[in-house]
Parts: sequence; C-alpha cells; structure tokens
Amino acid sequence: METSDSPSSSPETTAKTRRPKRWQFGLLALLILLGGGAIVWRTMMPSPEAAPPAAAARGLPPTPVQTAAIQRGQGTRSIQLAGQTEANKSATLRTQTAGTVERVLVEVGDRVKPGMTIATLDDDERQLALAEAQAKLAQARSELARLQVGTRSEIIAQRRAQVKSAQASEREALDNYNRNASLVKSGAIAKRVLVEARASVDTTRAQRLQAEATLAESTAGPTREEIDAQKSSVAAAQSVVDRERLNLTRTQVKSPIDGTVQTREVNVGDLVQSRDPVVTLVNNNELDVFLELPEQLTGSVTAGLPVELRARALPDWRGRATISGVVPAANAASRRQLVRLRLLNPPPNLLPKMAIAGTLQLPIAATSLSVPRDALVRREENWLVYTVRDGKAVEVKVQMVADLGETVAISSPQLRSGQAVVVRGSEALRPGSPVQVVENQKTNKTS
Repeated sequence: METSDSPSSSPETTAKTRRPKRWQFGLLALLILLGGGAIVWRTMMPSPEAAPPAAAARGLPPTPVQTAAIQRGQGTRSIQLAGQTEANKSATLRTQTAGTVERVLVEVGDRVKPGMTIATLDDDERQLALAEAQAKLAQARSELARLQVGTRSEIIAQRRAQVKSAQASEREALDNYNRNASLVKSGAIAKRVLVEARASVDTTRAQRLQAEATLAESTAGPTREEIDAQKSSVAAAQSVVDRERLNLTRTQVKSPIDGTVQTREVNVGDLVQSRDPVVTLVNNNELDVFLELPEQLTGSVTAGLPVELRARALPDWRGRATISGVVPAANAASRRQLVRLRLLNPPPNLLPKMAIAGTLQLPIAATSLSVPRDALVRREENWLVYTVRDGKAVEVKVQMVADLGETVAISSPQLRSGQAVVVRGSEALRPGSPVQVVENQKTNKTS
C-alpha cells in the first residue's frame, strides 16, 4: 500500500502558519510612530484660520481701493409717522328747558352757522307766563308814575269839594240833633229819635274827617320811602319779565359755532328735560392731526418742526403743517408718544377719525459724520468702515445715525471730518490687509 507524498496537517503545523512574521511587526510600529507625530504636529502648530490676518495676507498683492473724505453731517433726515385726524372743535347742543320737541330743522351732514336755530320746543306756556309778567310790570310802573307826579289839581279840587260837603252834612246833623234834644225835653218826641240824631252826627263827622285826611294826603304828595318802595316793586316785576323772556328763548336750540351735524338725538314729539342732548356738531374748518413717534425719538421732538401730510383716502392731496404740541403721555394702545399738529382749511373730504401719514424732517445732530453709502460694510450685525494707515486697512465700527439717500450719517469716536474712508473694494478687506489707493472719490457735502 502506497502512501501520499504530501505531509499530513497537524496542530503544530497550523499554529506556525498563523504566526505573524517579523516584518509585519516593524510595519505596524512605523505606522504608530507616524500617526503620533502627526497628532503632536497638529497640536503644536496653529491652524490657518487662527493665523492673524496680517500673516494670512502676507505675500498677497495689495487690494486696489478708492477712498473718499468724511464730511461733517448736515441736513435733515425723513421720519415716517402715522396717525389720524380729530375734530378741533366739537359741541353737543343740549336743551336748556323742559318741553315737547315741536320742530327739528337739521339732518345729519347739514352745515350750520353760528346763531342758526337747530330745534324748537312747544312754547305756549312760556308765552302766557311772559304776557302775565308784562301786565304786572305795567301796573307797577303806572303806580310809580302816579307817586312821582303827585295828585292832579282837578282831583285835589274834587277832594276839597268832598270836604265841604262832609262839613255841611255834619252841621246839618248837628242842628237836627240840637232841635230834637229840645223836643225831647218838652216831651214832644221820644228819646229814641234823639239817639238816632246823635248817630247821624257821629257818622257825618267821621266822613268829614276822612275827606279832610284824603285832601291833606293829596296836597302833601307821597313820601320818599313810598316812592323807593314802588321802584323796588317795578324792578322785581322787570326781573320776572326778563326771566320769562329768557325761558321763552330757551325753547329754541341755537348753534353757537360753525360746523357739521354729526349725530341727531331727538325727533318731533319727543318729551325732553333740561340738559338733554339734541345734536352733536363738529367743526371741519380746523382739524387736529395726532401722529405717533417711533420709540427712539421719544422726548427728542419739539414744537415747530415741519411735517408733510398725506391721506390714504385722498391720494392726490398733500398738506403741510408744523408740530404745535407734544403730548406728554403715550398712546394707550401703541405705547408711543404723540405729537399734535393744527391743520387749517383742510380739504372738504378729509374728515375726523381718518388715517393720515406724515413725513417729519428732523435735523441731523451736529456731532454726526457723513460718508458715501458704499463706504459701509455689514458684518455680524455691525456696521463697519475701513480707513487706510501705512498702506493697510484699519477696521472701524460705526453707528448708523440716518439714511440720507446717496450718503449716510454715522457716528464714531475714532473718526473725524476730512479723514479718508474706503468706498470701493472694502467688501474683500480684513483688518491689516495691504491696500493700494488708486483714486480718491470726491464727495459733496449733504445739504
């Protein structure tokens, strides 16, 4: 039996074939050594991003730029404002007495003039009261005139005749009494007749005394006290007439101002009390415009500044007014401060409560500077400009004051008027970048 020439596999032979060779160990050690060196080199050497701009730019050609001189800030900036119109003068006309509405002479939207009658109340009772007061006044005046003039001569003559007649009647009664007394003594008549004769004497004597007193009063005239008292009565009667005449005029509701009827509160036949509203009037010849200020302008706007006005409802209208007052409180809804403008002779279609916009021309602060718009660079929420020093770019942070169109107003303690700033090529600059000024740009001062 023949045997195979190939050696048989054994565990020892298999272990030998799986054991790594020496050169493999050397290769592994070399790789570990190179990796560790690379880590140490990256740790010790700074990254290209962390290198200073000057080092990064070292060796690069200078960037061509154009510069312009900084100007001192002058002129005004435009601030857009929004608000609404309000009636400068408005009045709610009310009744001044109670009564029934007899007529209403206006409707909503009607124009009224000062003194024009708006409505009337029933005045029958007032007319009667006035007539009665006038009659009492006439009577009081007549009595005063009589006292001031005194008794007429014909009345005095009449009263003297009455005195003589009374004296004659008294003498006749006295003679009759004496005659009857003699007859009683003789027993010719009864005592009862004597008593009646005595009563007649007393009566005629009283009439005589009254006539004499009346004559004396007529000839003497009234006393000063009586005349003064009657004058007071005349004055009191005149006051009653004036009061009733005033009450009569109060039945007519008249307009004290020129305006337009905004609301009407009563109709014919309504029973109203004193101080009840009748109509509300607004004066459209003068309007107040209230505009809201941006929060950054709170407390910095004063009266007298000009504002150009326009209304959405009147696209072809442009108005102009000046700020007449600054409201020392914020609007309850927007929490912004308000300014008031008086708009004289507004267009007829511009009504109270309409929306209105304004453009405020606000002077620029004297401490600000003016540069061309192209000089500004925006990076990470900051405004920057670049100046040139020793052939390298210098970065300066600035604060935006106002946008003036082709130029902008800025402020920075590091800049001064007349200093050059980069206006072309600044987008690619970094602090310390080499630059070459190829041409200076001339800027005009903002007016």
